[in-house]
Amino acid sequence: MSLRSETSVRPASPGVRLRRLAVWAAPHRVDWVLLAAVLALGVLGVLVVWSATLSPDGSTGLTEYAWRHLGHLVLALLVCLAVASLGHRVVRACVPVVFAVATVGLLLVLTPLGEVINGARSWIVIGGLQAQPGEVAKIALILGVAVLLGEPRDGEPAPTTRDVLFSLAVLAVPMGLILLQPDLGTAMVLGAVYLAMLASSGASPRWVLLLLGCGLLGALAVWRFDLLKDYQVARFASFIDPGADPLGAGYNVNQALIAVGSGGLGGSGLFRGEQTSGKFVPEQHTDFIFTVVAEELGFVGGSAAIVLLGVVLLRVLRVAARCGHPYGRLVCVGVAAWICFQAFVNIGMTLGLTPVTGLPLPFVSYGGSAAVANLTGIGLVLAVRAHDREAE
Repeated sequence: MSLRSETSVRPASPGVRLRRLAVWAAPHRVDWVLLAAVLALGVLGVLVVWSATLSPDGSTGLTEYAWRHLGHLVLALLVCLAVASLGHRVVRACVPVVFAVATVGLLLVLTPLGEVINGARSWIVIGGLQAQPGEVAKIALILGVAVLLGEPRDGEPAPTTRDVLFSLAVLAVPMGLILLQPDLGTAMVLGAVYLAMLASSGASPRWVLLLLGCGLLGALAVWRFDLLKDYQVARFASFIDPGADPLGAGYNVNQALIAVGSGGLGGSGLFRGEQTSGKFVPEQHTDFIFTVVAEELGFVGGSAAIVLLGVVLLRVLRVAARCGHPYGRLVCVGVAAWICFQAFVNIGMTLGLTPVTGLPLPFVSYGGSAAVANLTGIGLVLAVRAHDREAE
């Protein structure tokens, strides 16, 4: 076959496009359990954001934040379906564009267009619109690393040293820009996602051990030379001893624990949480959204949310296990690591198990950038599944 026939891409006719859409939409090619679990978490998010943002004056109508979150969910779902229906090859061809967009966005954050929120310059604000390029960087990292580690050159059965070094460069660009903000939470997500994909790629385990060692040495150096911001040091101090400064650095964690503990088995009821209605927990519609779930829906509701997240994780890993090509499998592993790590850290910080990092709870916390990014990740998984089913 000639080089021209291999690299040229002819535009698909309307009939072919219609057939592709029908193939993707066939019931046995769509993971309806995965979609149902994601939508259930999204509906839960709208309800608890509604409760967390109710006005103290007694009005019970849908709040502005709840309407916005519902809009975010609808937009994110449309993006998810669009990504899934584009097809595996089209998404693969767009990887350089996605990485370039994420890099430019992270650079713009460091300009006057960036806005400091909660101690980090992580947002681009233009008019009344806000965007967080760090969320796009997660998608870009997953796709870029999957290309480099999932498509070994020269017929090699596993990624070579060159492939791993190139993938480290793909990691270094967004992580370096994010650390300049500084956004330690997002940087931790990128690191966890990369390590999971590297370990699953077939590369030598020595690379994983080497990177873990470098990460440990880097953390010690950051602590030794006081490279952390004051608010970051306070967060770690409050994690180690929440009672040391209950009205200062430890306030968030202490109030979160009170809210979670007061929920009991069945909760106080939706819109009836005293901690939630009293706004005692800061950022309770974003970073500390799980406190609303635990207080108002109790242990049962909190467990149900965790089970739904577990279903999402298992279904994504199921697609990865059944995937017949390394690139698609690594994409699914990256999405699974992202959801798992971020959910664990978010829920853990409300229970005092992890430091406060400002990471939202996937599919539940308020936020347009996070919602679109999370559902885009699910769309990538559905695209991989559809590709495998179509091949079958």
